[in-house]
Amino acid sequence: MRTEKDSLGEKKVSDDAYYGIQTLRGFENFPISGLREPEVLIQTYAFIKKAAAQVNTSLGVLDVKISKAIIQACDEILSGKFHDQFIIDVFQAGAGTSFNMNANEVIANRATEILGGKKGDYSRVNPNDHVNMAQSTNDTFPAAMRISSLLLNALLEEALKKLVQSFRKKGKEFDKIATTARTHLQDAVPIRLGQEFEAYAVMLEKALTRIQKAKESLTSLNIGATAAGTGMNSHPQYAKKMVEVLSGFTKLSLKNPTNFIEIASSTADFAEYSSALKNLALDITKIANDLRLLSSGPRTGLNEVFLPAVQPGSSIMPGKVNPSILECTNMVCFQVVGNDVAVSMASQASQLQLNVMMPVIIYNILFSSKILTHMMTMLSQKCIEGIRANEKQCKKYFEESLGLATALNPIIGYAKAAEVVKESIKTDTSILKMIEEKGILTSAEIKKYLSPDKLTNPGILKRE
Repeated sequence: MRTEKDSLGEKKVSDDAYYGIQTLRGFENFPISGLREPEVLIQTYAFIKKAAAQVNTSLGVLDVKISKAIIQACDEILSGKFHDQFIIDVFQAGAGTSFNMNANEVIANRATEILGGKKGDYSRVNPNDHVNMAQSTNDTFPAAMRISSLLLNALLEEALKKLVQSFRKKGKEFDKIATTARTHLQDAVPIRLGQEFEAYAVMLEKALTRIQKAKESLTSLNIGATAAGTGMNSHPQYAKKMVEVLSGFTKLSLKNPTNFIEIASSTADFAEYSSALKNLALDITKIANDLRLLSSGPRTGLNEVFLPAVQPGSSIMPGKVNPSILECTNMVCFQVVGNDVAVSMASQASQLQLNVMMPVIIYNILFSSKILTHMMTMLSQKCIEGIRANEKQCKKYFEESLGLATALNPIIGYAKAAEVVKESIKTDTSILKMIEEKGILTSAEIKKYLSPDKLTNPGILKRE
């Protein structure tokens, strides 16, 4: 053990630990969940601390030797080392101060070793004076939140685009298959199965557009705002140079905000992005629910589509196969909706120049992004790409749908068409047969005017 000292006193820290006394206090103070902030946030913090060392040296305020040691320590973290030294719980002191100091201490102790010193001796490289130079938790943590969200967003968008492609492919494959639409869960007008799947593709494309719009606000970094947005204790050129360097490190198009005080005190950008993720989850929930209905059966459900079988569905009923991928999809979506509620509540809790609830905001956003990405990949590969249409059942629904009578409105009027529907139900006769029996249309006219293609595109039925 080694003894470290801070403004509150002394504590024993394990000689093996790269974190220091302030991290240990945070670890001991908040034994809440056992959850840690995601690795992408650790990586992003390493980018920020590396950039700060480089920029401060270029501005002549940090010794070159110290800077090089800090940069090497950050590069080692970026390579995957020392992640086990980030031990602060997700539910921690406000604003992420404990996490920021965890990063400062790990980097300072590793940089000290690089310079030939021992961990815990901060005379060579100090966590606050050197690693945290020109910084505050209040600008480094939200900057890391923005960058880490953008880094994961790239993976999420890729998975979403592939899911769109999967639905669009099925839309083309099923384009000639007529069935019946349902409104209020009751038979409605004819529709092509391919039209339904193409609609899902468009729905998800719109969700993608909303996410892309929301992510733009995250590209503004308040790095250089320091404690309250005023930039105190940072070089006048520091904020500008930090954005340039971090853009190079991360390959992201980052920029300075129009107002540092506003961006330091508001988390509306995160709430907007979280909401876009939630709205995607709502759309996918609707789609999953539709597919569960369309695949229900096989004997007593709608049974319009066959889902890929991925595992036995029951421990007691032999041969039963459940829509397991879609069930998992729903659960992920419900979690994302719950995460957004947490983000919303934390976002509205901002007071004066700072929102101290940032750690829980970023945990939920990154968690949502991660599980949505993995879920969409699963959904595309293990469900959508393997869906088959039950053409026989779809044809049956098309021919027996009471919605076919809607096409008669221009010829015989709504009231008489309704009578045809009632008689069809009463006599258990299909609409097509009833139309022919009553002489409303001939067999040839039915084939000509009530074809699936005619009934599933714009047009008004008129006798020639």
